[in-house]
This record gives sequence, structure tokens and C-alpha cells, in this order.
Amino acid sequence: MRLRCAVLDDFQRVATELADWSPIADEVEVVSFDTHFDDENALAEALAGFDIVVTLRERVAFPASLISQLPRLRLLIASGMRNSVIDYAAAEAQGVTVCGTASSSTPPVELTWALLLGLARGVVEESNALRANGPWQSTVGADLHGRRLGLLGLGKIGSRVARIGLAFGMEVTAWSQNLTKERADEVGAELAATKEELLAGSDYLSVHLALSDRTRGLLGPAELALLKPTAYLINTSRAAIVDQDALLAALHEGRIAGAGLDVFDTEPLPAGHPARTAPRLLATPHLGYVSRANYSTYYGQAVENIQAYLAGSPVRRLP
Repeated sequence: MRLRCAVLDDFQRVATELADWSPIADEVEVVSFDTHFDDENALAEALAGFDIVVTLRERVAFPASLISQLPRLRLLIASGMRNSVIDYAAAEAQGVTVCGTASSSTPPVELTWALLLGLARGVVEESNALRANGPWQSTVGADLHGRRLGLLGLGKIGSRVARIGLAFGMEVTAWSQNLTKERADEVGAELAATKEELLAGSDYLSVHLALSDRTRGLLGPAELALLKPTAYLINTSRAAIVDQDALLAALHEGRIAGAGLDVFDTEPLPAGHPARTAPRLLATPHLGYVSRANYSTYYGQAVENIQAYLAGSPVRRLP
């Protein structure tokens, strides 16, 4: 009897199109789910008959309580090589092998600039007005050249965002708790002396930090109050780094010019969530990693992981 593999959150129904699953077709039946399970019991029921699960990024948590309800589960594959919502100890105790895949930083860099430019030039508002026979030109675009781009984090993604900002003729400043002047100089950015200095001086502030105990809630009401009323905030990193309620309040009260968000505390975003109707907000449904090249890597390497597991030599093991 063939093993059964579940592919979660295949919203676009492309998991079996963007990779070649034929090498495992004789041994594994692949079933993709195009809807999200936001209830653990419902998810456990749906996955009860599967030996292998492929999950996207950190959208679905696999705590001990879920893993214990999946006695058939033997292989769990997550896209990316870092996942904070899998209970690895519980997986090991139940004999579940956990593997990851490569993930490119290019798509989130590109989406960061899509959001920033969309905000600065009122792209969505102007496009909607044009298509609805509305006013011809209703916004005055914000400039990038000569303005200051502030970066919270200057790692793999932040440094690439910085270089693009420099190409636009922006002044680029960065800060994080461990950032050094030498690292900032490598990228061509200035090192802000403090987080507060970075916030107060930025015309555009973009978040590129990993979520940890140190960064959770890093931008709360007091920090957001330091931003200029003409400033824009972009977060394509992790929602919990920015206090969502405080940010929504700042948008409603017009204390900042706008925000671009690709990440939210709850995903998919529930119907009726205040972020769906907040003013001055350009929001996308966590598209940072969603690109044809990335998906081809995720699912292609998922197939490789399954092949290796079946051969008795798992690869790309996590954590």
C-alpha cells in the first residue's frame, strides 16, 4: 500500500504543477489542501490518514498536542530551514522525522519594494479611481530620492533592501541590537546610534528582523509615536515585532502617513479583522515568499526529501 502525503495550504493549487512528483508516484499518493485549517482538531482529523505532511513556512503550528493525534505521521517537511512552530521534541519522541528546504530571500526583498513604492505613489488608490471612472489624479506622490530609508535589521534581506534604496538615491540608515558600524559600512548604510534615532529620522521604515524574545513587540505605542507624521512603515518580516493594535490606532488617527503589511498576528486574516478596513494601509496576504521560483524550490526539494527518507537517509533535517 502506498504512503499518503498531505500538502497543506496549497491556496493557488500549484503544488503538483511547480515540481515533478513522478519520482515518488509509485510509492506515495499526494493530496493537496487548498483551504486552511485554523482549528487543531479539524486539522488532526484531516491529517489522520497521512504518513507525510508538507507545510508552508510557519503558517501551521505542529505542537505536541497535534502531533500526538497523528499516529501515522512519519515525515514532516517545512519550507525553509527554520521553523519556530514545530515541537521538535514531540516529533522526535513520536518517531517523526522533520526536514526543511531551501528558501530564497529575493521574493521578500522584491515585495518590500512593491509595498513601499505602492504606498509612496498611491498606486492602488489611483488605479482603483481610474478603473471606476473616478478622479484623474487624486494623490501627490511621496519622493524616494533624497529621503531617508530606515532599516530595522541589516541581515540577508535587509542588506539587499538597503542596496536598492541606495540605487534610488535614498539615504539609508540601519539599526539592530547587534549591528556594527563595520557591517553597516559594507552595505553602504549609516549606523543609527539608537533605535529611537532611527525611528525619528526615517521617512520610510522597513522591518527585517527575525522574531525572538528580544524583538517581539519591539515597536510598541511609544516607538510608533516617534515616527514622523509623513513616515511610512513596511513590515514583511513578522507581525509580532510591531504592536498591531498600536499600529492600527496610528493609522486611524493619521499619526503616520501609511503602512505596508504582508504579515499579521493571525493568518489567514479573519473576516472582519480591523486590518481589512484600516485607512492608509496597503496590505497583502503574506506574499513575501510566494513566487514561482520559491515554490518550485519548496516542492521540488520536498520530493527530494521524501525520496531520501524512503531510501533511509533523510536530508535537510531540522532543527
